[in-house]
Amino acid sequence: MRPGRIAALALAVTTAVVGIALSGSAADAKAAPLTTRFACAHTVGKIHCNARVVTGGHLANGVTPNAATPSGLFPAQLQAAYNLPSTTAGAGQTVAIVDAYDDPTAEADLGVYRAQFGLPACTTANGCFRKVNQTGGTSYPRKNGGWAQEISLDLDMVSAICPNCHILLVEATSATTANLGTAVNEAVALGAKAVSNSYGGGDVTDASAPYYNHPGVAITASSGDNGYGVEFPASSHYVTAVGGTSLRSASNSRGWTETAWSGAGSGCSTKNTALSGAASFGTGCSMRAVADVSAVADPNTGVAVYDSTAYQGLSGWLVFGGTSVSSPIIASVYALAGNANSIDNNYPYTHSTSLFDVTSGSNGSCTTSQWCNARVGWDGPTGLGTPNGVGAF
Repeated sequence: MRPGRIAALALAVTTAVVGIALSGSAADAKAAPLTTRFACAHTVGKIHCNARVVTGGHLANGVTPNAATPSGLFPAQLQAAYNLPSTTAGAGQTVAIVDAYDDPTAEADLGVYRAQFGLPACTTANGCFRKVNQTGGTSYPRKNGGWAQEISLDLDMVSAICPNCHILLVEATSATTANLGTAVNEAVALGAKAVSNSYGGGDVTDASAPYYNHPGVAITASSGDNGYGVEFPASSHYVTAVGGTSLRSASNSRGWTETAWSGAGSGCSTKNTALSGAASFGTGCSMRAVADVSAVADPNTGVAVYDSTAYQGLSGWLVFGGTSVSSPIIASVYALAGNANSIDNNYPYTHSTSLFDVTSGSNGSCTTSQWCNARVGWDGPTGLGTPNGVGAF
C-alpha cells in the first residue's frame, strides 16, 4: 500500500500510528510469501471458528507483521473503505459476539487495541463492555487459546467499525451447535440488536438448530474459510451470511478495490429454504444461497488485532483474515444503521444499490458458475457486495 494513499485515508489516525502502518521496507516486499494457519482446529463434522492468523511472510502491501507494533488494516482505513459514519453513529446499540470457551484477557486486550487507535475506552466499569457465559452468568468456561484469538479479533472489529457501540461477549461452554446456539439466545435476551457468529460446521437444517430466528435482531454468520462449500449457521434462513473479499488501496474514486477472496465459503444449501429477497438475483439455487453480503477476509489484506494469549507461539499485535473478520464487521454496520427492529435479512436485497458490487475473483470450481465466481450482481463468495455506507442495512 502506498504511503501517500494511507495518509489520505487515515486522517483520524495519529501521525505516529500511521508511521507504524508504513514500517514495511523494500526488503519486506521480497520476503517469503504469506503463511497462515486456522486459529481453531478444523475437524470434519465439528464446529470451528473461521479465523486465519498470519504466521509469517509479508502482506500484500509489503509489510512484514511484527508482534510489537500493529500492521494490517486499521480502524480508520476500514471505515474509509466502507464509507462508514463510525465517529457519530452507533450510540445506544449493543453488538454481541458469540464464541466458544473463555478468553480471560479479553477486556484488557480490547483496551490495548482501542487505546492504540484513539478509540473511546470500552470497559466493564464504564458500562460499554460486558462478558457473560452462555446462561448470562460469570462462571466462565475453560480457556482455549485458538478461540481466545477469535474473541480478540471479533471484539477489535466491532471497535473498529462501531466505536460508539456497546459490546457484549457471550462465551459458550464448548464449540457445539447447542452451546453456541444457547449463547445466541442469551445474547438476544440481554438486549443485543446485532449478533455476530464467526464459526461454522456442516450444513444442517434450521429445524435441528433452532437458535437463530430472532425477529428484530440482525444475526450475522461467517460463510467459511475453506473456499467453495456451504456451512451452517451461514446457511440458516434467518441469518445474514457473510462472505469475504480481498481489499486493497487503489487509484480510483473510491480509493479501494475488492475482489472475491479465494477462501470464502459459498454455494447452495440443500437443507434450508431460500430468502424471498434473493429470488430476482439469479442465484441458480432453489434453496438457501450463500453468501448475502461480504467484507474483507483475505489474510493478505488482513486486519490488525491485539491478543496477549500467547497461543502456539503468537501473541501481541497479530494480523488476521478469514470470514471471522467479515462477520463482526457486518454485524457492526447493522448496529451503525440502527435499523434492526424494523427489518430482516432480506433488506440488503431490496437495497443492493447501497453496496459496492464485487465483480472479479473466485473461490474454487462449481457446477453453477455464480456459486463460486464473482460477477456483476449476486455471487456466492461476495453475495451482493460490501458496505457503501449503511444504506443496505
